[in-house]
Amino acid sequence: MKLILFSYAAFLLNILLASSPQVAAPRQAPDNHATAVPSAPSAQQIWADLMEGNRRFVASAPKFHDLAGLRNGLTKAQHPKAIVLACSDSRVAPELLFDQSLGDLFVIRTAGNIADAIGVGSIEYAVEHLGSSVLVVLGHTKCGAVTAACSGEKMPSANLEAIVDKIGPAVAKTGCSGKSDEFIEATIKQNVHQSGKDVLASSELLRHFVEEGKLTVFEAEYQLDTGEVIRLDRDRH
Repeated sequence: MKLILFSYAAFLLNILLASSPQVAAPRQAPDNHATAVPSAPSAQQIWADLMEGNRRFVASAPKFHDLAGLRNGLTKAQHPKAIVLACSDSRVAPELLFDQSLGDLFVIRTAGNIADAIGVGSIEYAVEHLGSSVLVVLGHTKCGAVTAACSGEKMPSANLEAIVDKIGPAVAKTGCSGKSDEFIEATIKQNVHQSGKDVLASSELLRHFVEEGKLTVFEAEYQLDTGEVIRLDRDRH
């Protein structure tokens, strides 16, 4: 009797299983639907962004920057998109004239926008450790350091003499002497180019990044009267 009941129960169970709808196992999304990681901006895109910021600066229409939010978000790391080697002149503040904010630019400023070993090492740090892929060498009109170098006068200290000596090759190439505005302006432009050359000449690491296409150098001049940044190196690329 027990055997008959057991067989009958098994028979009913088989019928129920056969008539029950089959639940398909959930399908996994194929790998090609995974979220794509956005690619890093190119050097030309970064330069275009800086120029757009400069247009806002010229128009006195700066972008709103949530400084408190940016400050909190940058407490653990920084990834500046560009390095700027600029003059120390108080009228030439890269973050302002490119309308950038905290974390955007890694700035080195010296009189005459020149770089000694410490300046070059700072640029190397930004490229090697922070991932910056653009270097902007930024001169400006009416540069006092270049004007002093063009004067040919002896500087009152060895430290000031070191600055004009660094600008000396640019003076020699333009033949600048005295205080002619035309020659001084030509030397300012030549000094931007010379400074960019000097940075690469003194750093095997930076030359390697340039050769690998991981660092692009832009040369530019800031116009004190209009607020515009003018690119100088187009004819050299």
